Amino acid sequence: MSRSFISLFFWVLISVTSSCSGNKEKQVASKNKPNIVILYLDDLGYGDVGAYGATEIQTPNIDRLANEGVMFTDGHASSATCTPSRYALLTGVYPWRNKDAKILPGTAPLIIDTAQLTIPKLLKEQGYHTGVVGKWHLGLGNGRVNWNEQVSPGPNEVGFDYSYIMAATQDRVPTVYLENGLVEGLDPNDPIEVNYEKNFDGQPTGKDNPGLLTMKWHHGHNNSIINGIPRIGFMKGGEKAKWNDVDMADHFLAKAQSYVKKHKSEPFFLYYALQQPHVPRTPNPRFVGKTNLGPRGDVIVEADWCIGEFMKTLENEGILENTLIILSSDNGPVLNDGYYDDAVKRIGQHDQNGGLRGGKYSLFEAGTRVPFITYWKGKIESKKSDALVSQIDILSSLAKLVGVEEESTDGNNLLDVLLGNSDRGRENLVLEASIRTAFRKKNWLMIPPYQGPAVITEVNIEIGNSPEYQLFDLDNDVGQQKNLAKSNPDKLNEMIKEYKGFVGDQDQEIEALELK
Repeated sequence: MSRSFISLFFWVLISVTSSCSGNKEKQVASKNKPNIVILYLDDLGYGDVGAYGATEIQTPNIDRLANEGVMFTDGHASSATCTPSRYALLTGVYPWRNKDAKILPGTAPLIIDTAQLTIPKLLKEQGYHTGVVGKWHLGLGNGRVNWNEQVSPGPNEVGFDYSYIMAATQDRVPTVYLENGLVEGLDPNDPIEVNYEKNFDGQPTGKDNPGLLTMKWHHGHNNSIINGIPRIGFMKGGEKAKWNDVDMADHFLAKAQSYVKKHKSEPFFLYYALQQPHVPRTPNPRFVGKTNLGPRGDVIVEADWCIGEFMKTLENEGILENTLIILSSDNGPVLNDGYYDDAVKRIGQHDQNGGLRGGKYSLFEAGTRVPFITYWKGKIESKKSDALVSQIDILSSLAKLVGVEEESTDGNNLLDVLLGNSDRGRENLVLEASIRTAFRKKNWLMIPPYQGPAVITEVNIEIGNSPEYQLFDLDNDVGQQKNLAKSNPDKLNEMIKEYKGFVGDQDQEIEALELK
């Protein structure tokens, strides 16, 4: 055997050994990284949770997270409507920077650029398996979706290894689940057709067939009827693939639990986007009557139960102590959002806003200030924090958690704040509601003048429009009853100057808002 061959043999042996050692070290490092779960609710208000003051709705599982973790009293979604907030959460980019980040129909194209940095993409590069279960509502495909074949691009093209979603919202077609881009349970002999402009011949609508309805529409929800519920948009076919509304919470929970069990041996990121308490509110019969507030209260109790069952899964699988959980909502609350379901009639003493003004669609505080909780058993100590934080900060903060110096476009690294080690939150924040924007700086909120109605009559919510500037000191007037714009011109001018430094001179002539 020649010396050259012997040398080559040992060189290969050393290289292979080093490579194996390096891979082993990388695997060990990956295993030491915490799992990350975002629990994201839909239209849950600041006052809808017991820990935040609710007395008419029992939410023991969310309360546990709040009482044993960091409960933020000034935590915000990026927008007062759903799609923009979800876009900002996953990308760390203000939604008003993207003209397409608005409430989307079920046929809208994907609004996240596949080259864009996202939370799942960031974590995937650090050895995480990434999954999304639940509501998506960020668009799919390129604008001409064929629901009978692979739908792409979607969640899997922006960083998620696994996706099990509904395309848009529970009140919109298509009313089917998609797993990794394929409609689940589709019969190829019964293809799906979807259209948001024109109905299909012979298909009944809620507007023309009230006798077929199990839920009466109030506004905007009078197109195709599925399971007795009139929806937004028209759909034909796909009968075997259509979801059962009352089982949706159980269905998404089971998928989230299955994901955890399958990937518990590796670091994972799960975005579990619950659909409650968005309309149509369809509690499983097990939860009907659990509150005196009707379906809206009942589905909040149902969502809380789902979170409790999910937490049990983490605990039973032995990974609760190695899992960071972030819980929040995509925007503030709304009672009547398109259906008659007694939410207004039976509200009683419950204050879904928790003392704040406005609600969903609004630039007032109740539009974006929502429950915001971080929990990590054994790592985060119980604390109530008044720090100003936003969901837009989560990407940069998680980057720091996994050892990456990565800043998102608009988010701040607030990891120490989220872990309860600091109370120094954001200095300022631009808030958004249906294109309109407002500006927070510490305890001050400035809303520029906007044309249009002050109240959306269909939902009976003040949305913040006024022909004059509005300025509020939230430390002394959290209910925003005293406009200080005229009495404190110096502070107003300071706020306007900083605000324009972020957004420039925006067109203030916004005449109408799209609901839903």
